[in-house]
Amino acid sequence: MRHEDYSDAALVLVGHGTTLNAGSAVPVFQHAAELRRRGLFSAVREAFWKQEPRVEDVLATVAEERVFIAPLLISEGYFGEEILPAALGFERAEGGWGLLNRENRQFYYCQPIGAHDRMTEVLLARAREVVELHPFPRAPKPGDTALFIAGHGTGRNENSRQPVERQVELIRKRQLYASVHGVFMEEEPSIAGCWAGAESRSVVVVPFFISEGLHVREDIPVLLGTPERIARQRLANGQPAWRNPSERGGKLVWYSGSVGTHPAVADVILERVREAAR
Repeated sequence: MRHEDYSDAALVLVGHGTTLNAGSAVPVFQHAAELRRRGLFSAVREAFWKQEPRVEDVLATVAEERVFIAPLLISEGYFGEEILPAALGFERAEGGWGLLNRENRQFYYCQPIGAHDRMTEVLLARAREVVELHPFPRAPKPGDTALFIAGHGTGRNENSRQPVERQVELIRKRQLYASVHGVFMEEEPSIAGCWAGAESRSVVVVPFFISEGLHVREDIPVLLGTPERIARQRLANGQPAWRNPSERGGKLVWYSGSVGTHPAVADVILERVREAAR
C-alpha cells in the first residue's frame, strides 16, 4: 500500500477514554505503537477525552506543521461528529469539518474508523479467526453459518447503528455466510437470544466495538445467555465470560473479540488520514 509523505506530520489517536475501565484505552495505545513502529509520521501520540493524557493537552505540545487527529470511534455519532471536533475548534465545512489553521500549523480532523468500508475485512477476519481458534467439533464453513454483528445502538443518535447496518449490507453482498444480521444492546433487533432466529446451526457473533471493555467482556456474553454469576466468576478467574463455542437452543455459538483491537485497524486509520489529507 502506498502512503503519502507524512514525515512533517504528527498523528494523534484519540479515544473516548474512561476512568472506570482501564481496558478501554488499550486499542489507542496498541495502534499508536504499531503506527509509531512503521515510522511514517514525525510523531504518533495517544490522547483521550475522559482520561489522561487529555487531547487538548497533547495537541498543545505537538510541534509538527501538520497534525492529523484520528478518533478511534465506531460511529459518526454525537461525540465524534459534534462534541469532539467542536471542542477542538473545528468548524463545519462541506463534506466534513474542514481544516483548522492555528499558529502556523494545520490541523486535520479524520472521520471515525468504524464507518470505513475497509472495516468489512476486519469483521470477516474476526469471524474467521474465532472458529479457527475453537474448531469444536470442527470449524463450520461460512456458507453454513449465520453471522451476527453486534453493536451498541442508542435512540439518542440515529447515526449510532448505521456502521453496523452498513457492514451487514456489504457482507451480505459477498454471499459468504448463510445469513448476516445486525443486532444491538439498546435497540431492536436485540442481541439477547439472537441466535434463536438463525436457521443455521452454527452462529458467529462479532462485537462491533473498539475496545474489550465491559460491554464486550461481560454485558454481551450475558445477553447471549451466559448467566451473570458465571460470567463474573470466569472473568475473575482470568477466563473469557463466553466459552467458545457454547450450545444455545440447539445452536453452536462462537463469540469473537472486538473489531477495534484487530491489528488491521492500523491500516484503516491510515486510510482515514489519507482522506483527510486530500
